[in-house]
Amino acid sequence: MRYAQLIMGPAGSGKSTFCSNIVKHCEVIGRSVQVVNLDPAAEHFDYPVYADIRELIHIDDAMEDTVLKFGPNGGLIFCMEYLAQNFDWLQEQLDDIDDDYILFDCPGQIELYTHIPVIRQLVDTLQNWNFRICGVFLIDAQFMIEASKFVSGVLAALSTMVSLEISHVNVLTKLDLLSKKAKKQVERYLDPDMETLLHEEFDDSKFSHRFKKLNKSMAKLVDDYSLVRFIPLDPTDEECMSEVLMQIDMAIQYGEDVEPKEPRDEADPDRAGEEDSGFDG
Repeated sequence: MRYAQLIMGPAGSGKSTFCSNIVKHCEVIGRSVQVVNLDPAAEHFDYPVYADIRELIHIDDAMEDTVLKFGPNGGLIFCMEYLAQNFDWLQEQLDDIDDDYILFDCPGQIELYTHIPVIRQLVDTLQNWNFRICGVFLIDAQFMIEASKFVSGVLAALSTMVSLEISHVNVLTKLDLLSKKAKKQVERYLDPDMETLLHEEFDDSKFSHRFKKLNKSMAKLVDDYSLVRFIPLDPTDEECMSEVLMQIDMAIQYGEDVEPKEPRDEADPDRAGEEDSGFDG
């Protein structure tokens, strides 16, 4: 069995930084992971890249084509669809990896996870290659200290989770960049009462009754089914990093297929005989 994290989230949510921090944390604890870049528009990395989609196709290839004439978003979608047509390239890259734990650093365009099937095709393909996969959806904590922005983040995470149908962990990133006051505000969003949050944010003086009813319905959906919860991530805190990694490992049951070691029998007569084999003076 092999294991994978799909690192997803909006542009600027810290996906590549998350991969870098996980790699550094795993080095500290003596664990090996590899990172595969699936963003054809990526420019630089703070982690060693084992396989890079830009070796297959770069976004500039699509944008500079005089026939296609794609912009940035269209070019990125074209590149990802090209990857889906050439999964044999990805399989060749992964076959050379000895480690069984891989992080896939994905692009940030939300449409790739909602109404365009390419990421779902990637998930299905990886599962056919004997991967257990956890979707890791990142949201920048700096934009989650207001209820309205939080609801947008929740719905984006929920849409991705429903679309991919895999184990899913939501992470609030960049807590190290928040002030003490902002950190206290974030705490109320980790395990939120959505209806209360929206009631505080959207009162009758701002929105009509129609929008209030809509907000209440969305909050009830999320609350009733406990669909979305967030784990805080402060990359400067090793304990926090360990907690995030543990939650992801639990989601994909990493390590549960490792054969347990047989306990040493301290009463083994052979060993006892060996220990008593010394000469008497």
